[in-house]
Amino acid sequence: MQAPKKVRGHILITSETESAIEELKAQLTPFRIVTFFEDNFKIEHAKQVTQEAYISEADTKYIIIAAKEFTSVAQNSLLKILEEPPTNIEFIIISPTKSNLLPTVRSRLPIVQKSMQKAVSELNITLRRLDYAEVFTFLKEHARVDKNSAKALVEALFKKATVEEQLILNEKQLEDFDMAYRLLDLNARPQSVLAMLLMGFSGERG
Repeated sequence: MQAPKKVRGHILITSETESAIEELKAQLTPFRIVTFFEDNFKIEHAKQVTQEAYISEADTKYIIIAAKEFTSVAQNSLLKILEEPPTNIEFIIISPTKSNLLPTVRSRLPIVQKSMQKAVSELNITLRRLDYAEVFTFLKEHARVDKNSAKALVEALFKKATVEEQLILNEKQLEDFDMAYRLLDLNARPQSVLAMLLMGFSGERG
């Protein structure tokens, strides 16, 4: 029995978590579905997910991970299993925002948005060959961005690096993206956060 292609593993961005789960259950019948729905997804929940994933299945089993918030520790513990899931296991992660999820998690599954959100305009910057003049120009263009706009820019930069320019980010660059979201949540100055991210690419040559 083959799994329906349209509901293969992915990340679903929606604020209507319960209705999304019910819709998925209807779509995925008759396949087995195991749901983990928490207000705050913590390390103990990640361990339960991992245990469930390693229970062998003859047909596809969908594991739905849904939460309003996800701790970084829990997400990091799932990275390997998301990248190399056991046979016949498909993961669907449901979150109200992309910024809840670490870039390292988002890079492992395609993202589907339930509702269209305002897109960030195309970034006029080349990360592969970024110099200090371009960093200065970018920061000047976005000198007055607020916290939410800065988060959208971080997301756009990550997408540009990994999807458009197909760069393989090193460990420090991935850590910088993770740190950027945390700093913005702590109300750090957006320009300082963006500068940190861009300086991580200023020495890259490819």
